[in-house]
Amino acid sequence: MKDAEKPLHVTKPSAGEGTVLVIGASGKTGRRVTDRLVASGRRVRPVSRSTDPSFDWQSEATWAPALDGVSAAYITYFPDLALPGAAETVQSLAHLAVKSGVERLILLSGRGEAGAQKAERYLQESGAAWTVVRCAFFNQNFDENFADSVRHGVLAMPAGDTAEPFVDANDIADVVVASLMDDRHIGQLYELTGPRLLTIGEVAEELGDAIGREVRYVPVSAEEFGAELSSHGMPEGDATHLAELLTEVLDGRSSHLCDGVQRALGRAPRDFREYARDAAATGVWNV
Repeated sequence: MKDAEKPLHVTKPSAGEGTVLVIGASGKTGRRVTDRLVASGRRVRPVSRSTDPSFDWQSEATWAPALDGVSAAYITYFPDLALPGAAETVQSLAHLAVKSGVERLILLSGRGEAGAQKAERYLQESGAAWTVVRCAFFNQNFDENFADSVRHGVLAMPAGDTAEPFVDANDIADVVVASLMDDRHIGQLYELTGPRLLTIGEVAEELGDAIGREVRYVPVSAEEFGAELSSHGMPEGDATHLAELLTEVLDGRSSHLCDGVQRALGRAPRDFREYARDAAATGVWNV
């Protein structure tokens, strides 16, 4: 799930380095990737619907200006790769990117989603040097998408008692940046998870421990969850599909750990407990 757009920072160009396009640069991973590239001195073009040039997945006229002069791109699809037609849209972008001279493409993908895996195949067939970063459910959903729920002590989700290997967005950003800057990551599919499996009930307990007050998990239906997403401004069709997707993905198919973070970075992934402690310290869940 993607978060609301936030201010973006653009680095001053450095000579002799290609520009990196970050699509979805206001999202959870996009802004972290942008910040890391800026800190490294790379030229970065972070784009979203509100930037100049703008980028809108629903408006192909915005794609070519965003790709102009770019040597590499980090691709995140909004609102989700599993939505009908999303993979084909990514395929069209990848073809245009290669035609425009983009040499390297990094795709943010999801676990257990047929549509996401189709998009991965399209990327691999594009002719560009590619890396796929396939990710579990983000830790940061709990302090961004579900912050109000956590703040009020009730985490209502259609997740049953399935365990999920929640992954930290900072680990994802580190893998993406490494993939953009080091040729050894070309042709790699990294499946990223955290270091342990947690049910949503256990997540609620971890969050409660970090905050210092109870957070309860309340299982809800996909219909109830979709209605909640719609009440926060998501189009009804997208909200319904994402709620059904979440129910489907959290059916146990992703209840296993992978070593993508270790393979890409040579270190262990960040644990959910550390994430919860650090997020709580920011005050994001204060009443």
